[in-house]
Amino acid sequence: MRIRTAGVVTVLGLALAASGCGGDNSNDEPATKATSQAAGGKLVIWADDKRTAALKPFAEKFGQDNGVTVEVQAVSKDLQTNFVTASQQGSGPDVVVGAHDWIGNLVQNGAIDPVQLAAEQKSGFNETAIKAVTFNGQLYGVPYATENVALIRNTALAPEAPKTIEDLVATGKKLKADKKASEILCLQSGQNGDAYHIYPLYTSAGGYLFGTAANGDYDPKDLGVGKPESIEAFKKIGKLGEKGDGALKRSITGENSIATFTGKKCAFLVSGPWAIADAKKAGISYDISPVPGFAGGKQAQPFVGVQAFYVAAKGKNKALAQEFVTNYVTTPELAVALYQAEPRPPALTAAFDQVKGADPDLAKFSEAGKGGQVLPAIPAMAAIWDPFGKAEAAVIGGADPAKTVTAAGKTISGQIK
Repeated sequence: MRIRTAGVVTVLGLALAASGCGGDNSNDEPATKATSQAAGGKLVIWADDKRTAALKPFAEKFGQDNGVTVEVQAVSKDLQTNFVTASQQGSGPDVVVGAHDWIGNLVQNGAIDPVQLAAEQKSGFNETAIKAVTFNGQLYGVPYATENVALIRNTALAPEAPKTIEDLVATGKKLKADKKASEILCLQSGQNGDAYHIYPLYTSAGGYLFGTAANGDYDPKDLGVGKPESIEAFKKIGKLGEKGDGALKRSITGENSIATFTGKKCAFLVSGPWAIADAKKAGISYDISPVPGFAGGKQAQPFVGVQAFYVAAKGKNKALAQEFVTNYVTTPELAVALYQAEPRPPALTAAFDQVKGADPDLAKFSEAGKGGQVLPAIPAMAAIWDPFGKAEAAVIGGADPAKTVTAAGKTISGQIK
C-alpha cells in the first residue's frame, strides 16, 4: 500500500470572518445549510499536504458563503494517529480527510460521527465507494476518490497484456535472458512483505482474509489466514519466489519498485495511480490492465480503497462540518480539484465522467478494480498487516508455506481475540 502520511500541523489558511464558537448539530436530519447558531464560528479541516492545497479555494468559498472562518491545516505525518489523540484531548479538527479503512478504528475510538447524505446524493457516487464508507449499517464518510492496484507494463518491452501470471513470468524470463530487463516483475515486498500488493495473487490462488456475514459485512470470526485455502495460496506464491521462478523478491520494496520499473529494469509493475506520474516523467510507454491471476485459478481481486471526508465526533462545530461534507464535498468542482491534486478516480460519478475523457488511465484503473474487494475497515484488519506481510516475505524467501501461514494465522487470531 502506498504509505498514507500526515503529521506536523501547518495552517495554510484563511481568515475570512469573525471568530466565535459554534454549536453542535444533531445527526437526526440531513444538513442543508449551516445553521444560524453556527454562523460566525470556525471550521477546522485536517488533510495531507496535497489535498490541503486543493481544498483551500473551496474552503474560502464555504467560509464566505456561511460567514465563518475556515482553517485548512496540512498534517504531513501520522494523520490518523494524531487525529485520534487530538480527539481524545478535545483539540482535534471538525473535519478530517483520510482513507476508508480508518473507519473501524475511528468509530471504536468514538472519533467520528455518521454523515447524513440524502438518498439522491448517495446515488451520485460509485456504489463501491459508498459501500466502503458504510460501517455497521451507517454511513461514516463522504467518499471522493477510489484506488486499486493494476498491472502497469512497459509496452516497448511487453506489447501484449499477459492473460495469466504464468504468461507474465514467461515473458519476464525471456526479457531477462535477452538482457532487456533485470527483473521479471516489480511487485513490492521487502523484508516485511506487503499484504496490499500481494492480495490479487493471494485471492486468485484461493486465499481470503475474512468471510462475510449475512448482511455482507466482513466477519472477524471467520479468519481465512491459516486455513487450507490460505496455505494453498501461499504455496503458489512461494513458487513465484526466490527459490522458484524469481518473479517475487524481497529486494523489490516500496522504495524501489516504481523506480525499477521507470528505470526500464522490469517490464511489469503492480501499483496504483500514484505510480503514473513517475512513469510519464521517465518517458515510459505504458499501458494498464488488470493484475493477471493464476492459470485455472480465480480472478485476481485487488483491494479497492476509498479516500473520504469525516465529521469529527468531538469537533467544536459539527453543524458546519456536516454542512461542508454533505453539500460542498458532494460537488463535482471539488472532486475534480482533488483529482487534479492527485489523479485517482473520483468517487463522484459526475466528476469521473468530467475527467475521464482527458485521462484514459482512469477508466483502465477502474476496470482493473472491477470485481475487487473493498479493503476491510473492521478493527480486526489491524491485526492482519504485520503477520500476513511477514509470512509473505518469509515464503517468498523460501520458508515452508504451511508452517509459516499457520503460525501467522495463530498470531492474527490471538490479536483479534
